[in-house]
Amino acid sequence: MRRILVYLSVLLLGLGAGPLTAQGLSRIKDITSYRNVRRVPLVGYGLVVGLNGTGDRAIGNRGTVFTVQSIANMLEEFGITINSDHLRTRNVAAVMVTASSPPYGKPGTIFDVNVASLGDASSLENGVLLMTPLQDPRHGYYGIAQGPVSVGGFNVTTLGGERLRQNYALVGRVPNGAVLERTIQGVALQPDQPVSLLLKEPNYTTATRIAEVINTQYPAPQPLAQTMDAGLVEITYPPGLTELWELAQFVASIEVLEVVKDVEARVVINERTGTVVAGGRVTIGEVLVSHGSLQIHTTTAPYVVQPSAFSLGQTITVPVTRTTVTEQAGEAAVLSAATVAELAAALNDMGLKPRDIIAVFQAIKEAGALNAKLIIM
Repeated sequence: MRRILVYLSVLLLGLGAGPLTAQGLSRIKDITSYRNVRRVPLVGYGLVVGLNGTGDRAIGNRGTVFTVQSIANMLEEFGITINSDHLRTRNVAAVMVTASSPPYGKPGTIFDVNVASLGDASSLENGVLLMTPLQDPRHGYYGIAQGPVSVGGFNVTTLGGERLRQNYALVGRVPNGAVLERTIQGVALQPDQPVSLLLKEPNYTTATRIAEVINTQYPAPQPLAQTMDAGLVEITYPPGLTELWELAQFVASIEVLEVVKDVEARVVINERTGTVVAGGRVTIGEVLVSHGSLQIHTTTAPYVVQPSAFSLGQTITVPVTRTTVTEQAGEAAVLSAATVAELAAALNDMGLKPRDIIAVFQAIKEAGALNAKLIIM
């Protein structure tokens, strides 16, 4: 019971003051993004070297063929010609390099890249990524990646065949390992072009509140901010702003304005861990909950059968199974809780465990009494 009470305390943390939490203020910059500002997805093919025998099996045509070819092609760039059939290295691994370019990136901007094994390597630990071009398949070359790979784990095989593994060693990251060579287009601030804000979670209520806050802060004969739909708010510049620095200051002042974000009522359940997280706006109608427990315990014990004297029989052992059934009295209660806090308190009084609480939430949703969106992970 004490563990259940602790669990429910964690579940209800912050829910007791549900309306207050839901009315928390959020900055406009935290719940919106600018239209036409995007991160360009980049990809590249490269080699990771310096591995301690954990790279691809590059033994002629019997190993990872593309790794062998890549090594031979790389050596030719340095004036070394070698037959790929003669390569016997396990210190190199072919990898795919992925990244997203930073918004408003300029030539020389540094950013991180992810590295993932493409062949049959067993680990990228302590490897170094060689110079790898990064490109967008639609727009071509964007930058270069190179540097030591950080995997945050290990994968070791001993001489006796024992394997020691921590985390996943075939995917790594190169911190500050890429340099941008092209400019990433951002928002072009022009006096005759409105600024478009995209809501990260489209909602008509939140979009309307954003427009109201901006119009209140900057009153004008014609409202500067207009709600176009649930996910878009367009803002025109006040009259008289023509210089680029003036437009930038106006946009910066809008970013820090605070608005009450409307939150959808949700209950999120993770069945693997037994976790239930509910928002403060979740309400529950009147519902009947019945809960009982049935336990079946089966044991097997040996039973020795001894033959009679002078019968020339053999002693044998026969397994005997005993089954015990224990059923606790079921409890039924009519719950008219208005909030998740009240429901959890009622379920706690009934002695339900976390797994049982998850099942109850699912059943209440099916009964139509849960006024929220149920998300099962």
